Amino acid sequence: MSKEKFYESLKNEVKRIDESKTSKRFENLIEDFTDDPSPRAIINGQKYAIFNSNDYLGFRHHPALKKAEHDATERLGTGPGAVRFISGSFKIHRQLEKKLAEFHGRDDAIVFSSAFATNLAVIFSLVRGQSKDSLINSNTLVISDELNHRSIIDGVRLANLGKDEKLIFKHRDTDSLSQQLEANIGKFDRVVVISDGVFSMLGAYQDLKKVREVMDRYDSKYPEGIFLIVDDCHGIAAFGKTGRGCEEVSGAKADALVGTLGKGFGVDGGYVVSDQVVIDYLRESAATYIYSNSITPGCAAAALKAVEILDSDEGRKMLANLERNISLLKTELKKKGFTLAADSSHPIQPVLIGDPGTTKKIIDEMYSRGYLLSSINYPVVPKGRDEIRVQLSAAHTEQDIIDFVNAFTAGAKAVGVL
Repeated sequence: MSKEKFYESLKNEVKRIDESKTSKRFENLIEDFTDDPSPRAIINGQKYAIFNSNDYLGFRHHPALKKAEHDATERLGTGPGAVRFISGSFKIHRQLEKKLAEFHGRDDAIVFSSAFATNLAVIFSLVRGQSKDSLINSNTLVISDELNHRSIIDGVRLANLGKDEKLIFKHRDTDSLSQQLEANIGKFDRVVVISDGVFSMLGAYQDLKKVREVMDRYDSKYPEGIFLIVDDCHGIAAFGKTGRGCEEVSGAKADALVGTLGKGFGVDGGYVVSDQVVIDYLRESAATYIYSNSITPGCAAAALKAVEILDSDEGRKMLANLERNISLLKTELKKKGFTLAADSSHPIQPVLIGDPGTTKKIIDEMYSRGYLLSSINYPVVPKGRDEIRVQLSAAHTEQDIIDFVNAFTAGAKAVGVL
């Protein structure tokens, strides 16, 4: 059968990926968690300390979030029952959206099933419109940071732009952005600049104030101005004194800010906040909002509780503890002779290794010592920049970090790194 030739091609591609030591399908299956202050994952009956989670504040095990989710599920059921414009929208969804808008100082918000779905919809809708009858002018140039997340890349691809309608500016390089804006005056009516806030591979952030300064210089030179979309999924609820992410740290705002409930907030789902006219338009045009179920009522209730806690004294204490943990880890790793791939003040602390095979050996060594870690390899990072991405949580204790550094040092020595 001809289909067998296709299957053979798939088999060969999987083999190629396996041989490159970058396979991702062999996940560890977590059966349970311990009740430690920093809960351990239980896998095949064994306990593992977690240093590869996006749960930066430890919210997913917070008793108040569990109670909120349980109570909402008891009242409202396990799922939304339909997409929101039919019968799947609950009061708790709007309460969450209003709270997110308030938290970020915006008019309104929309919650999506995931941040990936949010980026796809927001980028496509604001670049192309949603139908042939749309009144949105599609003469738009998109300029995107070269290290943006895959969801942004796919969002731009989905817009089906011509090669001259999409450009890449050098990573966190506002001079590069300025040059491209200068070169395209008179060619487009509108420009959409898109960037991650915190870049998840290195924990580095985009200086939005510098981006804004460049945009402001050129805004009047385009008939419909320049619109900034920022995906700060790794920044929000993890970065900044009050957890407001890249905007707080850099001192400038996006026109549309995309966040997630599935990392620092410890729950699930994605969202966008913006001016009211933008949110109203997206409710009418964003396909992954209109035609896909939202998060469950229980999930929305837990997320609402997480935002409330973060925006309180308890939340600020969690963020302060996370900041102390970051400082301790960096100090201890440098003492042992490790090279950090970036000078990050974010809970993502990448340790530069440089070889995919070696990173895998270290991951395996750490697993045997009771630690869950992840490596980041080419093509996600450039060749020769393979890293171990250590991720911290406010729930980690000082002893957790000291024990981790000692185990990491022993594991690295075992494979000949130190």
